[in-house]
Amino acid sequence: MERIIINPIGVIYTPFHEIENMPIQPIAAEGIKGHIELNPRYVIGLKDLEGFSHIILLYQFHKITGYSLEVIPFMDVEAHGIFATKAPKRPNAIGISTVKLIGIEGNILYIEQVDMLNETPLVDIKPFYPRYDNRDNVSIGWLDKNKNIPLEKLRADNRFK
Repeated sequence: MERIIINPIGVIYTPFHEIENMPIQPIAAEGIKGHIELNPRYVIGLKDLEGFSHIILLYQFHKITGYSLEVIPFMDVEAHGIFATKAPKRPNAIGISTVKLIGIEGNILYIEQVDMLNETPLVDIKPFYPRYDNRDNVSIGWLDKNKNIPLEKLRADNRFK
């Protein structure tokens, strides 16, 4: 396989300097604000993005070292394969979060519902479009037994350092 090189397009700034006590998903980070400083050469790519209420961010888990093919995720006490979880200790350490877009000023995007560490390298931005991004009649595997756990009360610990 050929090597893939991905260069950051910006940096995500959040109030979280440590993994511990962070929200584990954006939906659990209501009211928590951050901002993105996009590399100025990509600003033209923001044209028409301000009309979207939410955006999907792809980013690097930059504080993760190594990976585990089996992990005990925050939503369970049993081990699962890494690809059956959203845990950060992944072979390519790529994260994804759908956040609220509050506003854009030049190369700065103001966002809410941040669940990533401060100074996270941003890889890409995509608009959230419910017609394409939501699904009906889905199965959620092992998460089905934990679907009623209130995410708002769960916080990260140090298991993925």
